[in-house]
Amino acid sequence: MIFPSSFESKLGFEKIRTIISELCATEGGREILAEVKFSSTFAEVEENLVLTNEMKTIINMENSFPGSGFSDFAYLVKRIRIEGTFLEAEELLKLRNALGVVRDLALFFKREEAVKYPRLKELAQPVSLSPVMVDKIDAIVTKHGKVKDNASPDLQSIRRSISEKQSQVSKRLHSILKAAQADGYVDEDATISIREGRAVIPIPAGNKRKLKGLVLGESATGKTFFIEPVEVVELNNELRELEFAERREVIKILTDLANFLRPYIPELLDAALFLSTIDFIRAKGLFAIRIDGIMPLLNQGPKLEWTKARHPLLEIVLKREKKPIVPLNIPLSSKDRLLIISGPNAGGKSVCLKTVGLLQYMLQCGFLVPMSENSEMGIFQHLLVDIGDEQSLENDLSTYSSHLMAMKAFLRYASPNSLILIDEFGTGTEPALGGAIAESILEKLAAQGSWGVITTHYTNLKLMAGKITGIQNGAMLFDVVKIQPLFQLETGKPGSSFAFEIAHKIGLPDDVLAAAREKAGTSHIDFEKQLRAISRDKRYWEEKRSGVKNSEKRLEQLIEKYETELSDLQSNRKLVVDKAKQEAKDLLSGVNKQIENTIRTIKEANAEKVKTKTARQELEEVRSKVEADDSSSDEWVTKKMEQLQARQKRKSEKPDGVVKILEPEKIVPNAPLQKGDKVRLIGRDTIGEVYEASEKNVIVAFGSMLTTIDKGKVERISNNEYKQAVKETKAPVTSHGVDTMKMRMNFSNTLDVRGMRGDATMQAVQEYIDEAVMLDISDGRILHGKGNGILRELIRSYLKTIPDVSHFADEQLQMGGSGITVIKFR
Repeated sequence: MIFPSSFESKLGFEKIRTIISELCATEGGREILAEVKFSSTFAEVEENLVLTNEMKTIINMENSFPGSGFSDFAYLVKRIRIEGTFLEAEELLKLRNALGVVRDLALFFKREEAVKYPRLKELAQPVSLSPVMVDKIDAIVTKHGKVKDNASPDLQSIRRSISEKQSQVSKRLHSILKAAQADGYVDEDATISIREGRAVIPIPAGNKRKLKGLVLGESATGKTFFIEPVEVVELNNELRELEFAERREVIKILTDLANFLRPYIPELLDAALFLSTIDFIRAKGLFAIRIDGIMPLLNQGPKLEWTKARHPLLEIVLKREKKPIVPLNIPLSSKDRLLIISGPNAGGKSVCLKTVGLLQYMLQCGFLVPMSENSEMGIFQHLLVDIGDEQSLENDLSTYSSHLMAMKAFLRYASPNSLILIDEFGTGTEPALGGAIAESILEKLAAQGSWGVITTHYTNLKLMAGKITGIQNGAMLFDVVKIQPLFQLETGKPGSSFAFEIAHKIGLPDDVLAAAREKAGTSHIDFEKQLRAISRDKRYWEEKRSGVKNSEKRLEQLIEKYETELSDLQSNRKLVVDKAKQEAKDLLSGVNKQIENTIRTIKEANAEKVKTKTARQELEEVRSKVEADDSSSDEWVTKKMEQLQARQKRKSEKPDGVVKILEPEKIVPNAPLQKGDKVRLIGRDTIGEVYEASEKNVIVAFGSMLTTIDKGKVERISNNEYKQAVKETKAPVTSHGVDTMKMRMNFSNTLDVRGMRGDATMQAVQEYIDEAVMLDISDGRILHGKGNGILRELIRSYLKTIPDVSHFADEQLQMGGSGITVIKFR
């Protein structure tokens, strides 16, 4: 049940049809669109949504999809059903091109990659076109829509004769024209013209008797006559006869071709229907892309839990005006099925109501809807709307009577499978009586288990939400400081109409407003004040809670960062200390060997035993002192390590007993980077050479790979540091000093860009792709989330421009679906 009959016009679905109709390329597609109807069958709705969603993905991702050249040809096929009929050459060319598109579509969905689009693949499965039809048309008709000369031997002979006869006529006419010009009765600049399909000579009216022939016309002024000379009359007659013969032969060829195609008419009509269907689905996909439509989570029963829902027509208008749209979160559940929305006039209540009705209707007609992908939508059996009025002079219906007629239908069809939408519930009659009737109707609708969204200004209806199970309040938020609506829906509390505030802003006199407050009564005014106070306090605490939540998040990030840094510091410190201890032991071992050699020398020299004993005692003291210091503290070990490294360095600098002092290379701080400068990635060991520098970025050569990097991510190093880094690198190093093995070990196949802004996202993606290509990575993943899909489309548009990216697509549904882009590199 859809109520009323003007449902589509009231909600704006007629405009949706018009927009999609303009996106259809064929009349057949528009006819299918015109027949689209509301469906309450889950399988049918799901089928239509999946087909549209697959087509949307194809349009966005598949460049090889034949999405152009669609044209109607069913009417051409139907014309040759009767024996003896035929199609003209231009019509045959149109048929041939359309069949080519159908063939390309069928081949596209038969490819191995088409397994990603199972419903469309299944739709294309029955399509089968015999190639002999296209071959036969190609053998007869040129690509310009003309019958070929060699379509038959007789046609080829006739056209050869026509060409020869035209040459004779032309030569004879030029001869006559030159003679007439020489005699002076034809203008010097005169040329041969065509009148009634025959070649003629233009001659001034005063000289028309001087040239014998047939007058076939005159100019608009009457000053020039067009005469066919008597000498070429017979030639032109023969030429005309040949043209008639040509036409008879062409008709014979086209009739034979129609006879050949006639047995294939059922196959051709199926192909025409398939092309129109694909055109219709393609138009729906294009519209879905335009409004950022998605396929939500479907439920077989009633369900309405929407996140970031948007009115498609309003969004199109606001995009044109470069204004943002405020999305709506509408949570209805089996516990709270009816939502009573209140708030100020022009605050967005009616837009919210129409958004619910239009999106639900679109979904059950098979169209993708603009909302977040985690939204859930169900299937309703009845959609009942009361927006505006249905006044009728013929039926003697007033505004309020029309509302009551709608309520009668609502009460009749109200059930747990009904979605009811009522705008300005209870208006149209005396407020007290209208409010009472509206309250009774609302009780009945709640008792019957109906789902719905209702807008009202009546206080008694707002108070009902706290008393009756199944009804909840909602408010369109209002900025009490700026006295303007925010167009945001908040559920769980009623809204104030802000009538006095709006009236004061408009400029009504204060004494008038004061009198109105007295007439309204203190109880009503107090109720409105309490609503405003609750709204203000809730917004305050919401902002406080958001601030605390952000602070906690930043604190957690800092704690995690410091714990990681501390862990790395402890790990690195242990490695350095262990190394220092080992070097100290090695040095001690060397000293021991040297002393033992000294003792041996003393023995060989027959030194005194007392001196030898004394030397040994000193040796043991040195050994004990070193070992005690070695285990005493890490600070001592670190200091000794530095001393040993300095000593080894001094030894290496004076191999011949001469100390060589190296002057440190001077680096000008804050000097702009230039071509040839040596740089290091901040926080990493990767080094490279500046290839080109601009105001914000530099192009750095890391080996054979050129990468564009923000200047703030690199630091200048000296040539000595650069050479030392290359010298000390043990892993495979490229020509510019990039440690590819180390980079490959540190490379992560997954890049997470959620929460990043557009510029920062694209910079991170660019660096990720460059590094993956340089390291010869085979595949990768970019985690961008679902959201509105803007970040996903931005990333994939960039990936299309990268030659080294062979393929990219959504991750498997159970592993993240469209929130992750999987990349295959060449």
